Amino acid sequence: MTTRPDLLVLREGDDVAVATRDLAPGEHAAPASGPGVRVRDRVPRGHKVALRAAATGARVRKYGQVIGVATADIAPGAHVHAHNLGYEAGERQHELGGTRTVLPVPDGPRPTFRGYRRSDGRVGTRNYLAILTSVNCSASTARMIADAFPTSALAAFPHVDGVLPLTHQSGCGMVPESEGGRLLLRTLRGYAAHPNIGAVLVLGLGCEMLQPEQLSARDGAGAFLGMPSVGAPAPEPAGGGLLATIPDGTVVRSLTIQDTGGVRATVRAGVEAVREMLPVLDRCRREEVDVRELVLGLNCGGSDGYSGITANPALGWASDRLVAYGGTSALAETPEVFGAEHLLTRRAVDAGVAKRLLDRIAWWHKYAAAGQGSLDNNPSPGNKAGGLTTILEKSLGAVAKGGQADLAAVYEYAEPMAPHRGFVFMDTPGYDPVSVTGLVAGGANVVVFTTGRGSVFGCRPTPSIKVATNTAVYERMTEDMDLDAGPIAAGTRTVAEVGQELFDRILAVASGEPTASEELGIGVEEFIPWHIGTVT
Repeated sequence: MTTRPDLLVLREGDDVAVATRDLAPGEHAAPASGPGVRVRDRVPRGHKVALRAAATGARVRKYGQVIGVATADIAPGAHVHAHNLGYEAGERQHELGGTRTVLPVPDGPRPTFRGYRRSDGRVGTRNYLAILTSVNCSASTARMIADAFPTSALAAFPHVDGVLPLTHQSGCGMVPESEGGRLLLRTLRGYAAHPNIGAVLVLGLGCEMLQPEQLSARDGAGAFLGMPSVGAPAPEPAGGGLLATIPDGTVVRSLTIQDTGGVRATVRAGVEAVREMLPVLDRCRREEVDVRELVLGLNCGGSDGYSGITANPALGWASDRLVAYGGTSALAETPEVFGAEHLLTRRAVDAGVAKRLLDRIAWWHKYAAAGQGSLDNNPSPGNKAGGLTTILEKSLGAVAKGGQADLAAVYEYAEPMAPHRGFVFMDTPGYDPVSVTGLVAGGANVVVFTTGRGSVFGCRPTPSIKVATNTAVYERMTEDMDLDAGPIAAGTRTVAEVGQELFDRILAVASGEPTASEELGIGVEEFIPWHIGTVT
């Protein structure tokens, strides 16, 4: 296209189009091809315009899918949003898997990146020392130890990316054998074993329910909670019970405040322990590795009307390219695939994988109801300001991050994403830091985060690449963004072109190029394990 159209029609037969600029009443707006409409209302950029009349109760389509029902009569050219479009559960055809899509591998040499090969064969994209707390009671002490190692203090260790205090608000006052207790242990063990962490100082108080040795043990930690042994074979299909195994090459130390003599004594001991570990960690070196060693976490936050048109499809293209090369790409945020889950179940490799996704959706219905909520209590106010009206519309755009590859596995929160490769799904909340914490605990060594409203999210120890869905946000928040997908909507670049740029950026970041959030030092406060279950 040589000029940008006023409207984007996403699928033939859609009842609405997306405005590419602010539209005023009375003007004529047209798509790239086909007839236009006379605009009846003020329509903000990214919002929907009716292409044809819809009577009250009629289903309205976008992306070729139902996104809601008209709650009032809608005339052609009208602004379609929360005032005249509502949620309807409807019925979706769930084809329970069995597909086999072969993604083409491009000709030419295979891509590589420079990563840290760990003793268990996995590859890290960063080389951090983590201070991992077993309980909130040791959080302040962990931060005091980390504060002794600012960037200037690490100048003598150029191959160490930092000392991270990974603190949280749980670890005691819970039932260890409960779903919440198991989930917390799985999350913390996932970080202790993560390939982006080469050394761990486990820090506890001493009397908590989740004991430090459950985090620092090389093997068998699952026995504390009646779980399968860490070294046991992964079930087929994935079942949500296993814990990550800490590689033999990871340097591990453990301290408890009560045994060490209090906070001040523990800070001194912790600083000394870190000083001893840093030279060992600094011996690690990057090496050239195949692209298949990437585990890509897919997430979005602050979505808008362009998310499902620009950044998410471009990320889906990059995800498919990684999967074609034999890598792993993980979609998440279960409440934000609700309403579009049928598009995933039909791509499942077998009926068992499809059923596990539907089982997680069913669990979420019960979880939301127990909290006096529902899964249609979405989008957020920011999403709505950006043009999204119903959870169905939001989810249809969100699943575009997963491209077209077969769905190979469904994992529970923070479950190790192995031995499967390919496109997988992890059950997480939609709340960004909690969702990404689960993906990282599961082994994601790079994250791509799309945003239409302007998220300032960061993540450590895994780098997070932020992609703006529209150029206005990218230009307004350039110092917080890594890539602009807005040219797709402008018609100056294709999804494949931006997808290739993003794929190249993923490889560069995996090799050590810093992201915007890393340059700002963002990512420690965003470590937030999902807290569910009884607090006693």
